[in-house]
Amino acid sequence: MMELATLVRKNIQGLTPYSSARGEFSGSAEIFLDANENPFGTFNRYPDPYQQALKKEIAQLKDLPVENIFIGNGSDEAIDLLFRVFCEPGKDKALIFPPTYGMYRVSAQINDVSLIEVPLNNQFLISEASVAPFLKDPLLKLLFVCSPNNPTGNLIPHKTLLRLLKNFSGIVVVDEAYIDFSEGPSALELLPEFPNLVVLQTLSKAWGQAGLRIGFAFGASEIISYLNKVKPPYNVSSANQQQALKALQNSAQFEKNRQLILSEKKRMEKALEKIPGVQKIFPSETNFLLLQIENAPEIYRQLIAQKIIVRNRDRQIENTLRITIGCPSENEKLLQTLQNITS
Repeated sequence: MMELATLVRKNIQGLTPYSSARGEFSGSAEIFLDANENPFGTFNRYPDPYQQALKKEIAQLKDLPVENIFIGNGSDEAIDLLFRVFCEPGKDKALIFPPTYGMYRVSAQINDVSLIEVPLNNQFLISEASVAPFLKDPLLKLLFVCSPNNPTGNLIPHKTLLRLLKNFSGIVVVDEAYIDFSEGPSALELLPEFPNLVVLQTLSKAWGQAGLRIGFAFGASEIISYLNKVKPPYNVSSANQQQALKALQNSAQFEKNRQLILSEKKRMEKALEKIPGVQKIFPSETNFLLLQIENAPEIYRQLIAQKIIVRNRDRQIENTLRITIGCPSENEKLLQTLQNITS
C-alpha cells in the first residue's frame, strides 16, 4: 500500500479550505455577530459545519472515533468528493462492477474520470481473475464495490473484499447503503487494517430518513480530513442534523420497522413465486427484491397504469423489475395487481 498522500491530487494537497465563521469559532457565546446572519428566525444561524453532535452519536453507534467519520449530503456527496480528492480530471481512472449503483458512473463523468467496467459474473459476484489485470494500473485510483449490491441485492463476500484491499494500491470504496438489512458482516471491521478502505453508509434506507439526505463515509482520519477540506462549508443543514439525531436516538422504532420490512420481504418472496410468468427471484440482503418476469417492460407499464411504481431494470438485466418492500397494504396491493395482470 502506497502512502495515502501520493494518491491525493496535488492541488487538493495544497488547497486552503474556506474558513467559515462557525468553523473558526466553536465555543459557547451569547451574542453572535460574526457570520452576517439575520438575528431573527428559527433557523437563522448557520449549522455546525462538522456536525459534531451527530458524529458523536454515530461514533457511539458504530464504535468508531469521530475523526474516522465524514457526514455528507447523502452518500452521493461522499462519492463525488472522493472523485475530487483522488482523481485528476482527464487523466485518472475509476473501476466499477456493473450492474451496480448508477451514481458512480455519473460522478465519474462529471469529474471527467475514465471508468473501467468489469461486469459481475452470472452469480452477480466479482470475478477476481477479470479484475486482477486492472489493479496494477497506476492511473486507477478508485474502486467501487456496492455490497449489498443495487440492483441485484446480494452481498459481496468478505474474502473478495479482502483480496481487493490487499492487491490494490488505490482507494477501495465499499458502499453499504443496505447493510442494515443484511445478516452479513460490515466492512467497517476491516478499517483498522486497511487505510485505503472507505465505507459508505446512510440513513436513507433502514433508518427511513431518505428525505434528510444524510450519508456517512468511514475511513482513515487522513482521508476524512481531505473530504472535510473539499466539502462545502455548510453541507448539512441544522434541521437535518437535528432530525437525524432524533432518528438515531429512537433505535426501538428503527428495529421495529426493520423487522417488519424483513418479514414482509419473506412473505413477498413466497407470494411472488406463485405469480404467472415469474422466472426467478434473486437472493436479497436488502429491502428490495429483483424479479425476473416474462415481458418485464410491459408489466412495468401496466403497473404504472394502476398507479403502482416499481423500478424497471430491463436495460441492466433483461426482463427484471426491482420491487421495494413497502408497508403490508402496499405490498398486498402490488401482489393483487400483478396477479390480475399476469393471469
